[in-house]
Amino acid sequence: MDLTTSSVRVDCHFHVFEAGRAVAQARYVPAYAATIKQWWEQAGRVGVSHGVLVQPSFLGEDNRLLLSTLAAHSNRLIGVAVVSPKTSPHELAAMHALGVRGVRLNLSGRSHDLSGWAREHAYWDRLLSMGWHVEVHTDPGRLPDVIPQLPSSLHVVVDHMAKPLNPRPSDPTLRLLGRLGPGRVSVKLSGGYRLGEVDPRETAHSLLDELGCSALLWGSDWPCTNFENWADYPALHATLSQWLEPAHLEAVNRINPLRLYWGVGKE
Repeated sequence: MDLTTSSVRVDCHFHVFEAGRAVAQARYVPAYAATIKQWWEQAGRVGVSHGVLVQPSFLGEDNRLLLSTLAAHSNRLIGVAVVSPKTSPHELAAMHALGVRGVRLNLSGRSHDLSGWAREHAYWDRLLSMGWHVEVHTDPGRLPDVIPQLPSSLHVVVDHMAKPLNPRPSDPTLRLLGRLGPGRVSVKLSGGYRLGEVDPRETAHSLLDELGCSALLWGSDWPCTNFENWADYPALHATLSQWLEPAHLEAVNRINPLRLYWGVGKE
């Protein structure tokens, strides 16, 4: 499909995995499989044509399934991998060739200290030279602890509505995002059920006020690991229309992800 056509729609956050497969230290091991075929079938029903495949936490740095999936669907998928500061330039280049465009730091339930990464200036420079971004998933309210540890030159994509402690613009996480602005950060409107008592609709409105529409992306978070009762794809897709006005949907569903992940319209 031509990326310039108006029918392009992008799901910016979903996972695929095999039943029972996880790294040794995983806190959660799904007993079921989530396949790319299943995702395509459900995404296609609501008009989603492209996707961003994100490495789940329980697979750690074992990106084999992610990479093989990208190889089989290279014209319609982009990947976000999990790596370490010791991942070689050769490995990164091979991932780039298959469609990886970002590195995920999944800090949820883990230390938010990035000192091991902070020493790797050459590594960050390498990501920057390839046009990659850093995707961050934090515990609620912890994004202000993480952003100062990342190079200001790297674009940061924040998972699951940035997990503020409250949905109002006075929240420290939302204030920080407003100061950084859309040139430095993008935020995924995904996983509203992961916000606990924080209202996702109000959070979406605050993100829109603080960052503007150009910084927002939509992701299904399918198959909603640990929240599988939410894994109704049409309902997940419909939440965006509940959170934002119709005038914003074209940018969030098409223009913004094409610019960030495929470089369409990037200056």
